[in-house]
Amino acid sequence: MWKMSDIPEGLSVNVCHNHNLIVTCPKFGKIKEFSRHGDLLRDLTLPDDVINPWHAIQLTNGQFIVCHGCPGDQIHRVCKVSLSIHGGHIIDSLGGEPGSNIGQYNVPRQLAVDDNEFVFVVDINNRRVTLLSQSLGYKREVVSCDQFKWEPERLCLDARRRRLYVADNEVQDGEYTRGRVVVFSV
Repeated sequence: MWKMSDIPEGLSVNVCHNHNLIVTCPKFGKIKEFSRHGDLLRDLTLPDDVINPWHAIQLTNGQFIVCHGCPGDQIHRVCKVSLSIHGGHIIDSLGGEPGSNIGQYNVPRQLAVDDNEFVFVVDINNRRVTLLSQSLGYKREVVSCDQFKWEPERLCLDARRRRLYVADNEVQDGEYTRGRVVVFSV
């Protein structure tokens, strides 16, 4: 077990920096980097306007892609941020007020990044997966709401096989009642 003083939410592995574990902690707006052996290497604070971050992925240039926004929050978006132990700033972003139009999100929950650093975003309340460019420009909807039975929450990209795996879960009265994994060619 690795000791955490925060509540972890999102997990990813940085492929460009020794395959360390990146942990997103929404309560305090932090990203923590751990070695493969569980040693805390960095404790990074996200910019103040990144509220309730769900998931972060580190890019090859050291920047992070972060998705954030909970029901009731005024901002739901995907951001590219530059972080250091002294603070950070947003470089690019897509989103804003929660909504269902192109470029809007309603609880963007998890991310996947392909080999060209295009970003897949699972958007829970809009029941879709979108694809963004390297600069976070909207490209297209990859999976639409009619392809899910319930709420998509998690995703995993197998870049080599070009498959996107999405967890589609039924939630009733705040409880998960059943689910499935849906596989898409991308």
